[in-house]
Amino acid sequence: MKNIAIFGAGGLGKEVATTILRINRGEKEPTWNLIGFYDDGKEKGTPISHYGKVLGGIKEVNEVQEPLSLVIAIGTPNALRAVREKITNPLISYPNIIFEPFDCADYSTLKIGEGNIIQGYCYASCDVTIGSFNVLNSLIVIGHDTTIGDYNVIMPSVRISGEVTMGNCNLLGVSSIVLQQLKIGNGVRLGAGAILMTKPKDNCTYIGNPAKLFRF
Repeated sequence: MKNIAIFGAGGLGKEVATTILRINRGEKEPTWNLIGFYDDGKEKGTPISHYGKVLGGIKEVNEVQEPLSLVIAIGTPNALRAVREKITNPLISYPNIIFEPFDCADYSTLKIGEGNIIQGYCYASCDVTIGSFNVLNSLIVIGHDTTIGDYNVIMPSVRISGEVTMGNCNLLGVSSIVLQQLKIGNGVRLGAGAILMTKPKDNCTYIGNPAKLFRF
């Protein structure tokens, strides 16, 4: 088995732990040995339910002396990217953790980077590209010819239509919808239940149906 740890000891981290354990149960020979969690916000040794203990933070990750697979389980795009950029240890690798069942209309056309978390019952159509370090929560549908960049967090029950292009560090709220052929840049926040019908501006928040720019 390969040693694996989770960076992020909150609720998402625990969900990822259950995914890792489920992957092991579904195989004749388990793939992963979950050694614990890393988190700069929790004291070393803190138990995280029954899944393991906190082993340290960024400092300890960068001091690891043997190969280690790491899953970054953080649900805020900019914080997710910040953690990844602080990890400089060449012995760290970033597997894709995919909770079955995950379905794809044509796996031969699916392109996916590294470090992604895909939760249960997600579906991707054909010619879908997913970058790296994205968090796809459960029950997400991704339409044909859609491209998703890096460090995006997509909440449960989101629907992304065909031929959508999405950049980096976007947050799509629970049950939001993105209509076909839209281009989403970077840093866009889409509220829960919002329906995006027009191209949004970078680093802005949109809410409602149809989704409109929201100024705090």
